[in-house]
Amino acid sequence: MRAPGFWAGGGGVMPLLLSPISALYAQATARRMAQQGWQAPVPVICCGNATAGGAGKTTVALDLGRRLADRGVAAHFLTRGYGGTVKGTARVDPATHDSTMVGDEALLLAEVRPTWVSADRAAGARAAVAANAQAIVMDDGLQNPGLAKDLSLLVIDGGYGFGNGRIIPAGPLREPVGAAAARSHVAVLIGEDETGALAQLPPGLPVLRARLRPGPEAAILAGQPVFAFCGIANPRKFFGTLAEAGAVLAGRESFHDHYPYDAGDMQDLLAKADSLRALPVTTKKDFVRIPPAFRSRVTVVTVALEWAESAQIESLLDPLAGRVPIPA
Repeated sequence: MRAPGFWAGGGGVMPLLLSPISALYAQATARRMAQQGWQAPVPVICCGNATAGGAGKTTVALDLGRRLADRGVAAHFLTRGYGGTVKGTARVDPATHDSTMVGDEALLLAEVRPTWVSADRAAGARAAVAANAQAIVMDDGLQNPGLAKDLSLLVIDGGYGFGNGRIIPAGPLREPVGAAAARSHVAVLIGEDETGALAQLPPGLPVLRARLRPGPEAAILAGQPVFAFCGIANPRKFFGTLAEAGAVLAGRESFHDHYPYDAGDMQDLLAKADSLRALPVTTKKDFVRIPPAFRSRVTVVTVALEWAESAQIESLLDPLAGRVPIPA
């Protein structure tokens, strides 16, 4: 479903009417988080957020997975597999799994490192350890107590922040900002702080800054008319990336996050692109949800994370090196 407009901010009566339900939701989350999780024999890093919807967790997880691989650490990804139909714990196989089975994020992660989907994070971690994982990087899971974390990153979208600051369903927060921050070792702000989100964090929480930059394939779009479409939590980020790459946005269309494109959708989208004499472009996350028969006609634009100070993120990984098991 598309997030309600009042989640982004402003007043209105709906947040007030829904506030009693939000209080119950917050209480349930707090009780759940009081449970103790399984301590894995390998380092566990969690890329989470305080809000429902995308903040850039997958992008951060991918970056950390690559950094660990560069250190010679056999890192595995662990995610819930949002929207997928696979039950239990499963290792993602891009050759046999599609987004309807394991979710779109899992497919992106599996292109980089071994990836596991499991609603039971402890079970997923045990499977990864049994498959010789030397470290686990969680995409989401800050509000899941099943697995103890050695390093938790609170990822914040600078353009959206914490929305209207209210708990689901009155707002986008999964729990109070202070509660999420208290379990995090560091905050990661992606983009400029347009909403004053940093002011809501406790003063002692370190903040790392990063930005999304277009992938190398975006260079060919400079000066070209494009028809951009996407089904992500914050379409504005994707459209901004295209503008940064110099593309001319002849048209755009957005769908709700994780939108499952069908043949009819693609025929309509491609017809709009043709009518505008524009190149149809989308995100890599959307691309894996497009029916295979249409993929050859769509250009994918990726993004990469650029840290303001890359040494800072490396220094966070340093202390975990002592917990990486040495292969027999």
